[in-house]
Amino acid sequence: MSMSVTELVEKARAGHRRSLARLISYVENQTPEGAEVLHLLYPHTGHAYTVGVTGAPGTGKSCLVSSLTLHWRQQGYTVGIIAVDPSSPFTGGAVLGDRFRMREISGDDGVFIRSMASRGQLGGLARTTFDVMRIMDAVGFDFVVVETVGAGQNEVAIAKVANTTVLVEAPGLGDDIQAIKAGILEIADVIAVNKADRPGVKNTVRALKAMLELGHRKRVISHHGMIMSQDDGAGTIVDDMWMVPIVETIATEHKGIDALAEAIASHRAYLEESGTQLQLERMRLREELMDRLQTTMLKDLLQNIDSKTLDDVLDQMVSRQLDPESAVMQLLEYR
Repeated sequence: MSMSVTELVEKARAGHRRSLARLISYVENQTPEGAEVLHLLYPHTGHAYTVGVTGAPGTGKSCLVSSLTLHWRQQGYTVGIIAVDPSSPFTGGAVLGDRFRMREISGDDGVFIRSMASRGQLGGLARTTFDVMRIMDAVGFDFVVVETVGAGQNEVAIAKVANTTVLVEAPGLGDDIQAIKAGILEIADVIAVNKADRPGVKNTVRALKAMLELGHRKRVISHHGMIMSQDDGAGTIVDDMWMVPIVETIATEHKGIDALAEAIASHRAYLEESGTQLQLERMRLREELMDRLQTTMLKDLLQNIDSKTLDDVLDQMVSRQLDPESAVMQLLEYR
């Protein structure tokens, strides 16, 4: 006899791993049970500290997450890890490459690793990543770490869901400046130059410092340089006084990990002491609310438009009888 969602929630909050995995599957597959899971768990959220780890492929993100997790476990903290893997071109599921590289921590009872397929989502995150983070938070993990796909400079979505964003760079990956263009660099709260035993590490650090010194970041009552939603006029542009630290690490040898953990802790303290943390939370929830509202409204609209009506509008556009904006307005009449 299968357990109810309420029973699964109770068991997951008591530390039962299979129940936690089942809850995550409900949410990831966007089932009706998933909505109930989020409803039941939401009052228990808001306690975990979330860390996003992003960067280009080959920088050693998975090894860095593994070493960082070992550091936190030695301090007695529990860690939930979401590894957003590329989707399989055949099944649409996660490739599970990160799970393989995190074998060192996979048997630890204080660590839970969940691989998620990106399923074509831009920004390096799966669509339901935020919900899975929320589940891990609600069942009691002290830290929730999200490692993105590693697709490159478009991975700025992580700044919308993480308290601290760690950008991982490595020497020897080509043009130093190309690897650290503004789009990805501006979301970093902490920069880890991994594989620091490689030649060229000093050049990489020097280039990063030069890029950071080019301009003083500002924020709209929000995160680092990232404007997380359109300013509605209520936002106040202020200087962001956080100075992004650059930490050299060798994750495979667990070197520099203490300094990296200390940099993350310092950013956490900065957010709390400056009062920015609550402002970030409000903006994050506003952004999520707008995204969910747009998705739901679009779904409801499309359900009221039959395929013949849509084809008729498309035919008028193809024949240049109807422009795209007018086509949208015409379809909106079917609400």
